[in-house]
Amino acid sequence: MSTAASSDMTAESSWPAAEQWLRSRVYTLLAQLFADVPAPQLIAPLAAIDATDESGPLAEAWERLASAAADADPEALDIEYHALFIGLGRGEVMPFGSWYQSGFLMGRPLVQLREDLRAFGLEREDGVHEPEDHIAALFESMALLSGPDGEPLARQRAFFNAHLASWVERFMQDLQQAGSAHFYRAVGAFGERFMVTEKQYLEMA
Repeated sequence: MSTAASSDMTAESSWPAAEQWLRSRVYTLLAQLFADVPAPQLIAPLAAIDATDESGPLAEAWERLASAAADADPEALDIEYHALFIGLGRGEVMPFGSWYQSGFLMGRPLVQLREDLRAFGLEREDGVHEPEDHIAALFESMALLSGPDGEPLARQRAFFNAHLASWVERFMQDLQQAGSAHFYRAVGAFGERFMVTEKQYLEMA
């Protein structure tokens, strides 16, 4: 084993497992929020979050998300989700990486993403109609990569930088400015803050 490899393994083992678990759980939450209309069993725990004893921008974003969840109405959420992400032909906000990276759907960024996912042994499940660069699918991929059976931080960072870093904050900002957004304005604010924190975490790692 080379000295460089030994140093990398030592550095990665110093990062607490609890932080990795928390990152994976947040990615899972975001994936669920963007994959479909949020179900009541997802909204109820969000509404119960209490981050008043914490401090910093991420804690503030948690509190805002909890408040929005507490005020959310199932029928209104359904209407909002469809207006934002589906619409008649297309939604108000495009939740696809290729769109933000190249201006086109199903473009070269999606081809590269599929190649990278195959390298991790990940493929789109049968019955899933959205392409792999849908924001929910990308967050689900990051949840798997950062989970207990996931990948080293260096590989997580490479995937994040290749497929999320260049556009995900703009997507979250567009979501916050969308006219149809109410609950998802808080989701966008939380997502943007988490992405900033995640960039910093991965660069430190």
